[in-house]
Amino acid sequence: MRRGLACMIGATVAAISYSCGGAVSAKRNLPAEQIVVVKDATKEELLEKYNGVARGVKSVNATVELKPVAGSRYSGVIEEYHEVKAFLLAERPAYIRMIGQAPVIGKTVFDMTGDAESFRVSIPSKNKFLVGAVSLERTSSKPIENLRPQHLLEALLWTEIRKEEEVLPEEFNDERARYYVLTVLRGGYQKEISRKIWFNRADLEVARLQEFGRKGALLSDVRYSDWEPLTGDQQQTAAASGITFFPRVIQIDRPHDDYRLDLEVTKLTLNEDIPVERFKLEQPAGSELVRVGEDAPEKKP
Repeated sequence: MRRGLACMIGATVAAISYSCGGAVSAKRNLPAEQIVVVKDATKEELLEKYNGVARGVKSVNATVELKPVAGSRYSGVIEEYHEVKAFLLAERPAYIRMIGQAPVIGKTVFDMTGDAESFRVSIPSKNKFLVGAVSLERTSSKPIENLRPQHLLEALLWTEIRKEEEVLPEEFNDERARYYVLTVLRGGYQKEISRKIWFNRADLEVARLQEFGRKGALLSDVRYSDWEPLTGDQQQTAAASGITFFPRVIQIDRPHDDYRLDLEVTKLTLNEDIPVERFKLEQPAGSELVRVGEDAPEKKP
């Protein structure tokens, strides 16, 4: 039977070869510029590269093109907002502010700030001023209202991996690229995934950061691309920290908050001293005060 099966397979291949002019495969040489050369690195080298950026970026002063997308095909509604120009400030340990302006007319669409304990958001078009605790887990039925300044802070100022944290390395390949993945665990007897850090093996830059909550919930999925070298003033302010590259395209996906932010960095300065006053945001006179997480809004006298 085995001999008969081999003969049948051989006859089939021969028939295909004959019908295709004697060729059973096609060979194509890729142009040199299309050949991707992957780089190798150890777990220790990847950890040092990630921690080097986490330690080195102390503040960010950037102008970005920002496009929010609320909802998804899973919630059944997708709402795309107009792209806005935003001015973004972030500084360790936990200060952030972002002002969004409508294109051309330069009218403020939103102004938001946050620190380690609370966030404050002014929305002039709705005459509302939102305040709430960073620890608040309750989400709004309107996805865009789940946007928090701290979500941007986490994407820009990374948390360093401590020596005592357990880290597992792996490789991942798909049709687009090859990656190294470092999985950071938390907990003792019952361990859970805390973070996953993806490195593109074409350049060993961070391509993706995933943050996980309890029971493996994916809280944040941030993708980074277009890593470009720092030049001019950028290079001078960051050189002392060893930072030479920074991503120009950042996509922040918050699946449980049901929104996504697409950022394209157009202007950047790293590690300059930012006065604390620039992170302060007072409630505009006459605006409605909304304490997020509470039901009753207040009217400022």
